[in-house]
Amino acid sequence: MKLKEKLLECQQSQSALLATNFYNFETLRGVLEAAKAMNSPIILQLTRSSIEYMGLENAIGMGKEGLKYYNVEGWIHLDHGDSIDLVEKCLHAGFDSVMIDGSELPMEENIELARKVVNLSKPFDVNVEAELGYVAKLGQDAGKVEYTRPEDVKYFVDETWIDALAVAIGTAHGFYKETPKLDFKRLAAIRKATNVKLVLHGGSGVPDDSIRRAIQNGICKVNVATEIKDTFMKNLKQTLNTSDEIDLRKVFPHAILAVNKLIQTKLNLMH
Repeated sequence: MKLKEKLLECQQSQSALLATNFYNFETLRGVLEAAKAMNSPIILQLTRSSIEYMGLENAIGMGKEGLKYYNVEGWIHLDHGDSIDLVEKCLHAGFDSVMIDGSELPMEENIELARKVVNLSKPFDVNVEAELGYVAKLGQDAGKVEYTRPEDVKYFVDETWIDALAVAIGTAHGFYKETPKLDFKRLAAIRKATNVKLVLHGGSGVPDDSIRRAIQNGICKVNVATEIKDTFMKNLKQTLNTSDEIDLRKVFPHAILAVNKLIQTKLNLMH
């Protein structure tokens, strides 16, 4: 099933797909073992930095073969694509979904960029995601917020013909200094303004009840990345600090299992 079709199913049933970034074989394994255990579909996400770290063909190959090996329904998505060139490379490499992030550009430039990607993606029949509003990225000022304006959404979608829209309703990428408070009234207004599939970025650290409420109000894709890295590294460090073991195959499993458990808790929130 195409991702566009699956997201439509989610939208109609008030459920969501979990979209998880992976950074190496170990984090990928943790995610996929969780999805298999839960018999749940999953979106595997790659950013430019992960693609550059692993290599484009290696990264998508790991993702696609991993989905087959664990017999998990899933898709490969370009997260926060920052150029037409990167999107084009990912399309030709076989990605099922691409995001072009022009959220820091003026509205008309964001529209122009998203429209170019939609047109470029048509022959590949993939899901195209864009972002409207400002969701602070890792390392940026999380206090700087530019919420998605419901009155802008219909215009943006009509002008671009995107399939999915990441909205800014109070989340941020990275760690939160205090518990995020999502603007559900704004989300409900956005949902009334458009039938496009809505995406929540910055899902790491958002309280479970807020995730569930966001899904009930129209979110059908929830992104989690920072929490995966944090969980993996904390548990790996714990192992390394208590052992002189040099066999990587014995060092990594504790961290992999921790990622597995984390993702299972997140998957439980999607329905």
